[in-house]
Formats: sequence, C-alpha cells, structure tokens
Amino acid sequence: MIDVLVVDDDFMVARINRGFVERIDGFRVVGTAHTGRETIEAVASLSPDLVLLDLYLPDIFGLDVVTRLRAGGHNCDFLVISATREADSVRAAARQGAVNYLLKPFDFKDLQVRLERYAAERAELGNLVVSGQADIDRILHRGAPATPPLPKGMSAETAELVKRVLIAADAPMSAAECASLVGISRVSTRRYLEYFGSAGLARVTLKYGTGRPERLFQWIS
Repeated sequence: MIDVLVVDDDFMVARINRGFVERIDGFRVVGTAHTGRETIEAVASLSPDLVLLDLYLPDIFGLDVVTRLRAGGHNCDFLVISATREADSVRAAARQGAVNYLLKPFDFKDLQVRLERYAAERAELGNLVVSGQADIDRILHRGAPATPPLPKGMSAETAELVKRVLIAADAPMSAAECASLVGISRVSTRRYLEYFGSAGLARVTLKYGTGRPERLFQWIS
C-alpha cells in the first residue's frame, strides 16, 4: 500500500483529489494539507510515500517545501499538480526529482495513469539489484514517461509519425495542424494525440476564442 499526502490550498480541490486517489487500488490517503507549513508538519508526522503537491501554496512555494523536506531528511516522492504551464516550473520540478507533473484541470483517468505508472516503477525498483549500467540507467530515468500499449485499431507506425511531428514542433499544435503534416485525417490524428495526452507523453492545453476552445498538443521532452 502506498501512503499519499494530498496538498492543495483549495479545500474543495484537495477533497476531490483525495477522492480520486482513494479510488485507485494500492493507494491510500493518510492526510491532507493546505499550506507549506502544514505539508512539512504532515510529512514529519505521517511519513507518506508520495506527496501530491500543489505549487502555489499561500505561505511557501511548493518546490521550496520540497527543499525544506529534503534538508530535514525526508525522502518521500512528490508528484506536482499545478495550473502552472511555464517551462521553467516544469524543469525546476524535474530537477527537484518530481515523479511527474500533472496540469490542472485534469480528470480521474489522468491521475490514475500516472499513479499506476508510479506504483509499477516503485515495485520494479524495489526489487532491482544493480548488476550493470542498464540497471543504473533505469534508476536514473525513473519517472520518465513510458509508452503504454496502443489501443486496439491504432498502429505503432502512425503513432511514431505523430510523435515525430510533435517533437519537431516548436509550439503546441492542433489536431488539424498535425494531420496536415502526418498526412492522415484529422479524426485519426486526434485519436493518437489524445492517446499521447492521456498517457502523459504530451501536454494538452486549451486555446480560447469564439466557439468551443481548441485543444493543443505538445510533446513533453
């Protein structure tokens, strides 16, 4: 069982996230916190394995909370949950050892995919005996998104084409833009893009204008 501390300054959001976690087998919520100070105290008293960490807390920035926890000898993992889309924040979270970075708003499936991946990696590394460089590489790349099996009806070749277009793009792109470069229909392209988004391999943002907001996709490097 993986013990989780849920941290968010919004009490309602924290309650929703707690409910999400409690629906996933192998995880249990041991507490919630709404400020940086509460988070530090909760980690010290509850010793969670994983912290779902909001960045913008009212008293201490989330990554500064991590720094203080590390200085205090706490080695729990943390998964960032934030509305912050700045690349600097993502890179800073990665440098601090975040196991993942999930953008708000998100749904249950978005969190479930990431927590189940975390649990699998945790179990694998817990039984790992380092016998060579390959094992070391696996440890150092812990938390890196791994491509799950493709859904039925989707081809690995087309997925690779869509992936290459996303990686080469210098800005988030729509399904229509990606489709024109890949050479397949927009509907088919959107299936692959949504797959990458749900798997945590592509970042999904919304572009607002007249009518329905447009979904944009960007590969997470």
